[in-house]
Amino acid sequence: MKTELEKCMNGEWYDCHDPVFMEFKATARKQLSQYNNLSYEDKERKSQLLKEMIGSTGTNVSIGTPFICDYGRNIHIGNNVSVNMNCTFVDCNRITIGNNVLIASNVQIYTAAHPIDLAERLTPDWEPGSPHYFCRTFALPVTIENGCWIGGGVIILPGVVIGKGSVIGAGSVVTKAIPPNSLAVGNPCKVIRTINQTSSHD
Repeated sequence: MKTELEKCMNGEWYDCHDPVFMEFKATARKQLSQYNNLSYEDKERKSQLLKEMIGSTGTNVSIGTPFICDYGRNIHIGNNVSVNMNCTFVDCNRITIGNNVLIASNVQIYTAAHPIDLAERLTPDWEPGSPHYFCRTFALPVTIENGCWIGGGVIILPGVVIGKGSVIGAGSVVTKAIPPNSLAVGNPCKVIRTINQTSSHD
């Protein structure tokens, strides 16, 4: 029988109040409290805390404060990545960010979701006081490939892949995959033109 963690990472319905997730959250909250209260100049301690909190990080990675995440452990970041202030990463499943990526302020990345149909969304036979959550939850990974720029206030929904070299305009809501080398904007986010890439950077 699969564990709740295995169900979660497989994109299946899972019990988000299982003790393993409560432990992940408790640890992340302590780490975030420390991280978000460090001074701007304390870059060495910030870098150390990021390595403890985030699943994996490359070189030259910065995440502005305040920063909010669910577990931290499911976030994987490449080299030369800048995440500006006030971003929220709901990393119930894996969030992968490639190399040479810019993420502006107020960006929200969600991996967690619930069924659309109410009958499916509600946990059968749930009663107050139950150790389980009252509604069903699943989580799908999000990937931002190398060389992307995510504009301010963008919302990225579960299961989305943003292709290499793409730019997402400020305020967009990304509901489905964006091809590589695309300028995409709007709610829902749509490609408006192809970007001619001349840089050799990955």
